[in-house]
Amino acid sequence: MRVPITPATTIPQLFMERVRSTPDAPAYRQYRDGEWHSLSWGETAREVTRWQAALRRENLPPGERVAICMRNRIEWVLFDQAALGLGLVVVPLFYNDRPDNMAWCLTDGGVRLLLLEDGALWPQLRAQVPTLQRMVYLNHTVDPDDRAVGLDKWLPHEGGTLEAGPSRAHDMATLVYTSGTTGRPKGVMLSHCNILSNAAAGLDSAPIVNASDRFLSFLPLSHMFERTVGYYLPMIIGAQVVYARGILELAEDMVSQQPTLLICVPRIFERIYAKVQDSLPQGSLKRRLFEKAVDIGWKRFNKQSSPWEDWLWPLLDRLVARKLRARMGGQIRLIIVGAAALAPPLSRTFIGLGLPILQGYGLTEFSPVISVNRLGDNDPVSVGRPLAGVEIKTLPDGELVVRGPEIMLGYWNNPAATEAIIDKEGWLHTGDVVRVKDGRIYITGRAKDIIVLNNGEKVPPSDVEQAILMDPVFEQVLVLGEGRNHLGLLTVSKAEDRTELCRRANEQLRNFPGFIRIHHLARIADPWTVENELLTPTLKPKRKKIEERYAKEIEDMYQPGNDCRPRKE
Repeated sequence: MRVPITPATTIPQLFMERVRSTPDAPAYRQYRDGEWHSLSWGETAREVTRWQAALRRENLPPGERVAICMRNRIEWVLFDQAALGLGLVVVPLFYNDRPDNMAWCLTDGGVRLLLLEDGALWPQLRAQVPTLQRMVYLNHTVDPDDRAVGLDKWLPHEGGTLEAGPSRAHDMATLVYTSGTTGRPKGVMLSHCNILSNAAAGLDSAPIVNASDRFLSFLPLSHMFERTVGYYLPMIIGAQVVYARGILELAEDMVSQQPTLLICVPRIFERIYAKVQDSLPQGSLKRRLFEKAVDIGWKRFNKQSSPWEDWLWPLLDRLVARKLRARMGGQIRLIIVGAAALAPPLSRTFIGLGLPILQGYGLTEFSPVISVNRLGDNDPVSVGRPLAGVEIKTLPDGELVVRGPEIMLGYWNNPAATEAIIDKEGWLHTGDVVRVKDGRIYITGRAKDIIVLNNGEKVPPSDVEQAILMDPVFEQVLVLGEGRNHLGLLTVSKAEDRTELCRRANEQLRNFPGFIRIHHLARIADPWTVENELLTPTLKPKRKKIEERYAKEIEDMYQPGNDCRPRKE
């Protein structure tokens, strides 16, 4: 049964109503001590009361900020619901962030209590965050400290009555520090109404989602995409959420847990695609069957297949497509992709093989979903139509602006930044350049993310990078060339031949205008990761930081005589 969401509903009220409606239904599941463990909604509520009892002892008044730095797990939910039910504001931190960046967010937010999964970080944070009165750690014993305590000692054995007030719907529920690709993160203030309006509108766009669904959660809960769509939305309908062990074990967890719904980012499909391509030798029967299955499956999706192709499809489905779907558990009914654009060749491949992928679009500042495709109304090149109740329009320069109940309260302690993104008429400026056709949104670029060569030619780097990544020899790429004669490429690749890499990159760009060609290339040995600070938590490259880290390599590859193209070009 779906919990009705009104403009006055708060997140704790949603949780309480879910527990009241279906106390014995499965709620959460995670791997611990060598096996999978599940909690019902009623059992989850009883655990939340223990956490509320512990938080009450800290004597924090409503509105105070409490932070959590932890991988996706049931304890994340328990802390979140306990804090929100007491009127506290939850500040999620990415679990692999740098300690100095975490310290900056904690200090800027005036955080009073921090829940850490790994207590080993505490010595690096202790002196930098004087506002903290308590640090609770799950793992790793820390040195004696009057502010630090282990979770086993902090939590009481028994709770009490579950609380769902004193917050009102328009009070701040969470302070989310954006993971942006440049500069210090800004604290996005989101209310209960912001988030639940977004989750409810998202459900209206995907009416097939119901209580029998099983979500597999692996994107960080510190990011609003996973938190709204993969946590609060399932709570509205009473669906179960399974917490994956991690990206490395994701393939195994999909097979064993058989999810019906995934919240994804394009990087996951890029990895699957690269592995599939590596397993298909050029010219082999397996590759020809794979390519034929994709071709016919894509035609069927677009209702352009011939009777002969429809007759052949069941065989190709059994030999090719069904095997790929089985590697993802075999029960997938819906995949929502966001946070970055899914390259058209990836859409064609995976949709052609029968995966129901809907691409969407949003911003943290919008809680976060702005638009999404729908089953039966899916144009994978677009990011779909706006959610119900969301207004959109384009400015003369093509920038998309949006308006609706999901717009943030503003940036924490930063009124100037708030005024710069939300105008006097209440429109949120996205910074994305789009075209709108038949009500669908097509992203064409970033207002500020365009490479301008010294001859004035403009290059959209993300489109070029997506095309190059279709060749599995490239693990990661970054296109460069601002103010220069020609484009350059930084790439993480196992292949070492610079000339061959350049040739293969340009082969992927054969359908682009002639000036969009790679002339200079530098190969990087070590991958860009969240841990080394070169990717955001949603696996997008931090362009400015990568350019700073490899400034010498960039200058070297642009030295005279270092054109990487084969001589015949």
